[in-house]
Amino acid sequence: MTQSDTRVHIRPAVGDDFAAIAELTVETYVGEGHVHPESSYVAELADTESRARVAEVLVAVRDSQLLGSLTIARPGTPYAEVARVDELEFRMLAVAGQARGAGVGTALVRTVIDVARNEGFAAVVLTTMPGMAAARRIYERLGFRHVPERDWSTPGGIPLTVLRRTD
Repeated sequence: MTQSDTRVHIRPAVGDDFAAIAELTVETYVGEGHVHPESSYVAELADTESRARVAEVLVAVRDSQLLGSLTIARPGTPYAEVARVDELEFRMLAVAGQARGAGVGTALVRTVIDVARNEGFAAVVLTTMPGMAAARRIYERLGFRHVPERDWSTPGGIPLTVLRRTD
């Protein structure tokens, strides 16, 4: 499940990564205005340790510097919000500001696609927010398509878009 090139190495997160993942994820979602700082979701974004117990957390590193992360959720597990039985879901994609545009997000998402293919899933799904334009460009470039009938909203009324990719 490891993907690498000359710039970035994708691997499963380990305990020593959890604090940096939490900081990066909160900074990405709160710092960029996707999540309100007082939202209860901030605690979920920051709790990498709990997430890693029931989901698979990946990191992108270069020269031991953590540049990105995401969480893979299998259907029927606590972090799978939209995955159906034949779909692998990923969430909480976060890429450090200095690594944007360097292929880190793309490498993480391609790793999820590879995991889904290797494990026999029919599709990969995710939920994205309206303001996440850069991430949305990655998803669309990699073949994810909007599934409007599966869109939903947060308890606070923020509209969420479901995207799906099949092979």
